[in-house]
Amino acid sequence: MTHPAAVSGGAPPGPGGPAGVEHRWLILGVIALAQLMIVLDATVMNIALPTAQKDLGFTVVDRQWVVTAYALAFGSLLLLGGKLADLLGRKVTFLAGLIGFAASSAAGGAAVSFGMLVAARACAPYAA
Repeated sequence: MTHPAAVSGGAPPGPGGPAGVEHRWLILGVIALAQLMIVLDATVMNIALPTAQKDLGFTVVDRQWVVTAYALAFGSLLLLGGKLADLLGRKVTFLAGLIGFAASSAAGGAAVSFGMLVAARACAPYAA
């Protein structure tokens, strides 16, 4: 049985193979770090919600909208993000998403009203 790379004419994986193979652990680390950011964002938001509710003066029912806005937008935009990564390139899409996610998280942290907080949370998945 022949190696798939030999059939396609490409180099087999290894030291002389494609550049992505040499950096696979670095790439995995960057992806894991990005996933950690998303999980930490959700965790910090859930911990900070009671304080934000008291400071911004919204109700318990409104508090659920802060969580739901993020989850709804995140779930609905996953396919669009994948398509953008195919069209624009994964690195460009990842870096743009990282910057946008940080900006929307900062806007959420600086929110002075309930509407601004929900809008910032709903915009975060557009970048993620």
